Amino acid sequence: MTRKIAILGATGSIGKSTLDLVERNRDRFAVTSVTAATNVEALADIVRRTGARLAVVADESRYTDLAELLVGTNCRAAAGEGALVEASVGEAELVIAAIVGCAGLRPVMAAVDAGRTVALANKEALVTAGALMTDAARASGATLLPVDSEHNAIFQCLAGSRVKDVSRLVLTASGGPFRSASADAIGAATPAQAVAHPNWSMGAKISVDSATMMNKGLELIEAHYLFGLPSDRIDILVHPQSVVHSMVEFVDGSVLAQLGSADMRIPIAYALAWPERMATPARRLDLAAIARLDFEAPDLDRFPALRLAREALEAGGAAPIVLNAANEVAVASFLAARISFLEIARVVHEALISADYDAPRSISDVLEIDRVTRKRAEAMMKASCP
Repeated sequence: MTRKIAILGATGSIGKSTLDLVERNRDRFAVTSVTAATNVEALADIVRRTGARLAVVADESRYTDLAELLVGTNCRAAAGEGALVEASVGEAELVIAAIVGCAGLRPVMAAVDAGRTVALANKEALVTAGALMTDAARASGATLLPVDSEHNAIFQCLAGSRVKDVSRLVLTASGGPFRSASADAIGAATPAQAVAHPNWSMGAKISVDSATMMNKGLELIEAHYLFGLPSDRIDILVHPQSVVHSMVEFVDGSVLAQLGSADMRIPIAYALAWPERMATPARRLDLAAIARLDFEAPDLDRFPALRLAREALEAGGAAPIVLNAANEVAVASFLAARISFLEIARVVHEALISADYDAPRSISDVLEIDRVTRKRAEAMMKASCP
């Protein structure tokens, strides 16, 4: 049976990997709708390759360009947030949620409210609106499938098991490009050094998050909402080879781990085919060639972002929203060479201690807290860097 899918964020790295798998398995999947932020040229090419019937560009100023590029196809062009929501609640059974940032919140929530199966590659959905999303999923009967390699690994390890039998979750981290660097070297880090991830090919923002280890902090928050375990039962372990993607320890002392090459097509394939599996072209592991697997505890002195994320999770309420928003603003400033690498964590810390928001009751609340936090963080950096 052909599975109908919508790809939100089709032109990004997750979207491209999803399309690679879909095009290798045309008999299994039918793409119904695709979206992009601004890249209408790539979006129109995807429409022609997949036969999607709805293409949405988030930037409304690019609507006319998209419509002209789709002349001669059977695909309708649309633009704006309302159209993104439409793409997420159309005829698709499975929604690949890969829109970057809070721009993906409303479409993802709409898909959850509609009871769809949602493959989550959008960190912000659970980091900023975790309780809202999971409550909505329980109410609608929606299924949330994790696409992040670490959470997907846990999901695979839990197959056939009960969460109540879990003692703890262990998220693995590569340690990023500065894993073994001195504090002085980290303090002098340049944007070019920070985005040079040793194992994964990722965008600039997520690469910097890996370098600060904020990425793992955000994943800690995601894991809490996906699997329902408290902070003190979710550990982080640095594993530089990125072969073991995460582990689950059970109450009897057994530990299950998911291993695989550093290829996002593996977790995406698991989400696409779930509850079955499908073949991927990912490189197969050669453990004899790898020869060794190393693990170490994270250094919270050199990587304070990880500590800040755990504190935000434990504080709850609006704290994770503030953490995420301040971090995005600070990372953008670092990439623009306006602040130093170490100032990223400082900006996030100051945003957290100055925040005084009530817990969000809606996606609108989340977006307002996000907006105000970004504005405050920008002002904070301008004040410290005249």
